[in-house]
Amino acid sequence: MSEEQTVNPTGGATAIASFVLGIIGVLLGLIPGIGILFGFIFWVLATIFGYIGRRSARKGLATAGLVMGVGMVVYQLLFLLLFGYFTVTPGNLG
Repeated sequence: MSEEQTVNPTGGATAIASFVLGIIGVLLGLIPGIGILFGFIFWVLATIFGYIGRRSARKGLATAGLVMGVGMVVYQLLFLLLFGYFTVTPGNLG
């Protein structure tokens, strides 16, 4: 038996919301200082809506929002790890 994934033809709102939130999150994430503070909300929402929206007819938009949300979370975590490493190294501890 093959499993068929149900597609909701009218449920494209979550896919569009994921895409828009992903774009806003990426734009905010590239601004130093406020990116991590305000962008995090948009990244998490883009990821959640992208996951839910993959069942809709607009699967491409949902996937794009999901990738942008997860990508920016990974980008910011790497940035924080590297920033923390270069600011607190054994040579800088006085």
